[in-house]
Amino acid sequence: MTGFYSDEEGSLEERGGRLSGSTRVEAFSDAVLAIAITLLVLDLRAPVGGDMLRHLLQQWPAYLAYLASFSYIGVIWVNHHQLFTRIATVDLGLLWRNLGLLLGTSVLPFPTAVLSSAFRNGRLSNEITAAILYGLVAAFMSAAWLVLFHYLATRERLLDRRTPASFFLQERQRALVGVIAYLLAAAVGLWLPLASLLIFWALPVFYAATSEGWRRR
Repeated sequence: MTGFYSDEEGSLEERGGRLSGSTRVEAFSDAVLAIAITLLVLDLRAPVGGDMLRHLLQQWPAYLAYLASFSYIGVIWVNHHQLFTRIATVDLGLLWRNLGLLLGTSVLPFPTAVLSSAFRNGRLSNEITAAILYGLVAAFMSAAWLVLFHYLATRERLLDRRTPASFFLQERQRALVGVIAYLLAAAVGLWLPLASLLIFWALPVFYAATSEGWRRR
């Protein structure tokens, strides 16, 4: 790679800052995402006594919240993996921005549990609070993607040479859709919390459907 040299630890150095390979970043990110997606299942509770079928059916909001968050983290993992196939090296700025993305992901099980608990209890004020909380956390995650893509768009030295210049423009557009849509869902939750829950479920489907198709179109 022109302009770089390797030291004994496999690090890379270039005029303008120290660079390193992405393997440790990917492994750490995979571990955080795996833990976060596993924690989601802890909010699904087995019924104790009584009519078990009725109790299981009453937990449908928890199932919907679980599927929304599982899908969201799953899509994040897929997109994160695809992104790092386009990254040749990492620097300190990319490490911090990647941590911002992982922060939002690791927190997601909490608003998921709050959301399912609020809908199980059936109190409207709690449902509104839970919908707003979930929407804000999810919007933060989309904003973290936006920051990450913007940083990479201005750091060509970090990228694989085959990465087209248009890639980050298109990905920033998708991230911006998430910021707006999740904030809109939080606003909708002020009047119709159940509608917010449906939006939370639909947005990961959008991201999964457009992860490749958006670029082809």
